[in-house]
Amino acid sequence: MVTADTFKRGFKNGISTLIELSKILVPVYIGVELLDASGLLNILAEFFEPVMSIFGLPGEASLIIILSYFLNIYAGLGAIAAIELDTVQLTTIAIMTSIAHSLITETAIAKKLGVSAAASIVVRVFFSVLMGILYYRMFG
Repeated sequence: MVTADTFKRGFKNGISTLIELSKILVPVYIGVELLDASGLLNILAEFFEPVMSIFGLPGEASLIIILSYFLNIYAGLGAIAAIELDTVQLTTIAIMTSIAHSLITETAIAKKLGVSAAASIVVRVFFSVLMGILYYRMFG
């Protein structure tokens, strides 16, 4: 039965989650804004532009992919908030990072379960790239 206590617990848990996610999202957002203001984001974007164009993404999106792949998906979300992207680009990134995210952490867990670390990374990154290309070709 739903009671006032249920709503109180839900609200408290929601605030706790908001605080935890903010610890990741806000610093990453600020970091991306600082990279942009310093001109370093443009340098990074120019370097990765040829690769990112395969997915129909601007070079700046490389930062989102890198953060999501190696840190976690929430770091990628913080970067997304600071970079202007259209719907197809956002969906491409969402598909790619939902397949391959938190590679270091999740590969360590997979290894403990007896899965080859190299195979885990290769398969996840391969399918992430493949689905990113396919989605862009179909909808971009």
